[in-house]
Formats: sequence, structure tokens, C-alpha cells
Amino acid sequence: VQLVESGGGLVQAGRSLRLSCAASGSTFSINAMGWHRQAPGKQREAVATITSGGGSSSYADSVKGRFTISRDNAKNTIDLQMNSLKPEDTAVYYCNADTWYKTIWGQGTQVTVSS
Repeated sequence: VQLVESGGGLVQAGRSLRLSCAASGSTFSINAMGWHRQAPGKQREAVATITSGGGSSSYADSVKGRFTISRDNAKNTIDLQMNSLKPEDTAVYYCNADTWYKTIWGQGTQVTVSS
């Protein structure tokens, strides 16, 4: 399985961004998927997770009510809609997929929120 993220960039505080992650390869082996982020000097943290069927999702407390994760299994993609962005959301965002074999990570996309 390979994952490719897109949609990062520079945005002002209060605005929105939408990240996308496209999976390819043995996508039949993918279970849950999600997004993590890592800010400079900090550990990588989970942001949002969505189950294989897309029926259930979970969020970090810091993004609840502002971020929404969605999944389209027909297209093998997940998205992260990020609203009301804050400077503390600045980080590299990584897509991940839990497969039958291991967890796969994308290369990451930079999100920078200016105040």
C-alpha cells in the first residue's frame, strides 16, 4: 500500500484547508485510516481516525468540532476538512493506513497557520 497526501499550504488563522490522502496498491488490506501531525520539536500525535467502513470516527480533543475526517472507499481516499484553523495547528500532517501487515505512512504535507 502507498499513500500520497495533498492539500497542505499556508493559511491565515480562522480559515479552512482540506487535506486528501489517496491509497494505492493492495488497498483491500486496509482497515482503519487516519491523520497524525507533528509540529517542530514535538512528538507525532493522532488527529483523527476513521474505521474501514467509514461509519465511526474519533478525534483528538484539540481538533474536535473543527476537523472532520471522511472516507471514500470507492476512490480509496480519505479527507480531513480543517476549519477554524489556529496557529497551533501548524505541523506536518501524515496520513496513515492500518493494513493486515503493518501501518503504512504517507510522506506528509505541511500545514502552516499564520496569526
